[in-house]
Amino acid sequence: MFFKRKAYGELLNWKNEYADRYAVMLEGARRVGKSTIAEQFARDHYKSYILIDFSNTSNEIKECFDDIHDLDFFFLRLQTLTDVDLSPGESVIIFDEVQLFPKARQAIKHLVKYGKYHYIETGSLISIKKNVKDILIPSEEMKIEVYPMDYEEFCDASGKNYEMLRKLYRQGKPVGQAVNRKLMRDLRIYMAVGGMPQAVEAYVEGNNFSVIDRIKRQIIDLYEEDFKKIDPSGRLSAMYHSIPAQLSKDTKRYRISLATGKRRTMQDENLIYDLIDSKTVLPCYNSTDPRASLSLAKDLDSYKLYVADTGLFITLMFIDRPEIQNEIYAKLLSDKLPANLGYLYENLVAQVLTAGGRELYYHTWEKKGSTHYYEIDFLLSRGAKVLAVEVKSAGTGKHESLTEFRKKYSKNLDRCVILSQKDLAKEREIVYLPVYMSGLLGE
Repeated sequence: MFFKRKAYGELLNWKNEYADRYAVMLEGARRVGKSTIAEQFARDHYKSYILIDFSNTSNEIKECFDDIHDLDFFFLRLQTLTDVDLSPGESVIIFDEVQLFPKARQAIKHLVKYGKYHYIETGSLISIKKNVKDILIPSEEMKIEVYPMDYEEFCDASGKNYEMLRKLYRQGKPVGQAVNRKLMRDLRIYMAVGGMPQAVEAYVEGNNFSVIDRIKRQIIDLYEEDFKKIDPSGRLSAMYHSIPAQLSKDTKRYRISLATGKRRTMQDENLIYDLIDSKTVLPCYNSTDPRASLSLAKDLDSYKLYVADTGLFITLMFIDRPEIQNEIYAKLLSDKLPANLGYLYENLVAQVLTAGGRELYYHTWEKKGSTHYYEIDFLLSRGAKVLAVEVKSAGTGKHESLTEFRKKYSKNLDRCVILSQKDLAKEREIVYLPVYMSGLLGE
């Protein structure tokens, strides 16, 4: 089953504008749909294509890359081995899971220069050092980030009208209790299923949440296998599994020692970079001075980690159980899970903002005369100013941090937003938005 994906549109732009000068790399975590998008695009927009899956290809294919001095002969061999006729200007070659065979990625420079065909690469864990340390990374390569399906893509797949949601947001008026309740339930379905295409397909086909949860556990198992290849000690896996627990503690930053149970080492720091490179997690950095550029004030030693897919996040929360029974999902859909699950909605917002092309930032500062601190969950750049966002799981509650932030940075503030399950409203300089509108904040 092929779903409408935003990366597909970006591929179309690449083909129309850049494909004669650049290959394109679809980069993302395992099972986010990179291979499916690449092959469907090839079917739709080219006369013929060759798909080389380096996780399951022959030695004869790999041996073609041993000598690319004579590219006419290289392509003749490739067409013979694959039984595919290539047409100049009308054919594309897909290098699937190219990180498993770096020699093919290095060849891109010469293949693009050859000029007859287009090239799409897909890769997972692509920037981890061991996969690229012995090759020259081609400058003739563009990148397209592929994320788990965002809420707009999920709505399209499941027959929901996201465009109506966009119109409601632009109206800027309360939608009413009944409509808000219905839209929140729709969003909680997305949170439960997540955006991994296999899980979405199972939902669209009418499978129950036990089946969907089993699929998500299989994906997490695949991630575990990747982590063990990088770090057999299990620390990398422990860092990944620690994310829900650390967010639940509402700490100022992610702490490696809480994940590993040991004092942090330089090797652990390198593993965190490997984890971030895997695209399975989303880093959110503390921007220490919102008056400056958020990126310039980024504190690389102070960050939070979110799971790249909220559906996987929910499964990780209950990973100690043999299988999540349907009643747990039923509680989520009816909003009857414990009220202190604000971090679950926080992870959702992190995923939505990232899918919208936003780098994630937050901000903390000390309370005078106290060991506690103020915190803004997310900061977004809006021109020369910033938008401050707090996420609430239930009611809008107290918002002391936003109030103090507004006082401290009023000259640099665009507006303050509270995302919750409540209907749209405005109060002085704070805008209250239902969390299902979080993906529209940049519009």
